[in-house]
Amino acid sequence: MRVWDLPTRLFHWSLASLAVFSVVTAKAGGNWLQWHFWSGYALLALLLFRVLWGVAGDRYARFAQFVRGPSAVLAYLRGRADGGAGHNPLGALSVLAILAALLLQAGTGLFANDAIFSEGPLAKLVSQATSDRSTAIHKWNEPVLYALAGLHVAAVAYYALLRRRPMIGPMITGDRRGESAPPARDDAAMRLRALILMIVAAGLTAYVVRL
Repeated sequence: MRVWDLPTRLFHWSLASLAVFSVVTAKAGGNWLQWHFWSGYALLALLLFRVLWGVAGDRYARFAQFVRGPSAVLAYLRGRADGGAGHNPLGALSVLAILAALLLQAGTGLFANDAIFSEGPLAKLVSQATSDRSTAIHKWNEPVLYALAGLHVAAVAYYALLRRRPMIGPMITGDRRGESAPPARDDAAMRLRALILMIVAAGLTAYVVRL
């Protein structure tokens, strides 16, 4: 059964690739910092797209479908509720945490500086103290992102090895076996909607970067 539409799958793997690239270019420093900035802009555009897609996307990509309250999370942890075809209640918390942490990282990066010769595109619009605070948050949030990424990988391994519920394959093909819920809508019209939303997100990012 189709669970993950193509836009969601492309977002997932693009986000992971850009996150790794951003870390590598930041650690490399020097001329690689320009690539770090560009990667950050691309990440911000992807994150804005995901927010829009979480409102106007397919059923399993929408926040309203998989974000649930504390009672649903506790019921799932106690084995009293099924996780459903999309994100389970616990996985939903992981998704929200990762998106929030990455948005914080991308947002503070716009105002950050390296105290030498590089600064975010919006650093000139705020005071030096504000830019320095953004830089500090940008650095403090880095281990948070590492921890969230580690938990995500550990959860994928747990479900694949112990629960016999593979996660990586469905995020590549979009299909999952053994589901009886309604399938995701993954037709040309839905993909065109995603393309339009991606263009909007990229346009918003370009506008902010050029302020």
